[in-house]
Amino acid sequence: MNIREWPADERPREKLLLRGAAVLSDAELVAVLLGSGVAGRNVLDLARGLLVRFGGLRQFLEADREAVLREPGLGPVKYAQLQALLEIGRRYLDEGIERTAALESPAAVRRYLKAMLRHEASEVFGCLFLDSKHRPLAFEILFRGTIDRASIYPREVVRRALMHNAAALILTGYGVKQRVAALPNT
Repeated sequence: MNIREWPADERPREKLLLRGAAVLSDAELVAVLLGSGVAGRNVLDLARGLLVRFGGLRQFLEADREAVLREPGLGPVKYAQLQALLEIGRRYLDEGIERTAALESPAAVRRYLKAMLRHEASEVFGCLFLDSKHRPLAFEILFRGTIDRASIYPREVVRRALMHNAAALILTGYGVKQRVAALPNT
């Protein structure tokens, strides 16, 4: 059935406008992003199929370009829009952390680092540079590696810390099959 034939309060876009984004399912949110379906499938059926095929919302949004472009109804423009959506989310979280007075708990640091690094496809090593009151100055990925290792040069870590005039560092390593590991300040 064509989605235009549905009652207005059941259509994803109208539902979002009437009741807010939080009430939408993952498939409905993807349907709003996609905007339209393909021949023989309305946008909600297309969105549900994508989520099933990729294994969930996160896997779909983080899928590589070739995998997304193989899907009917998804082209380079939709892929670019999805990538922009992810970057907007990362920047939004980054701004929220930067405006806080200080990173006061390991849980806050972990949430921030997970948001910054979860999209990485290979081993990375990064530093969160902090001032003397543990307020974020900057976050940088300093080294990238292969799927299971990254070469790290301590002199480069020190150089970047001096450049930011950092009083403290949080070092983090992230790999494909592991979660963010935040180390104590050094």
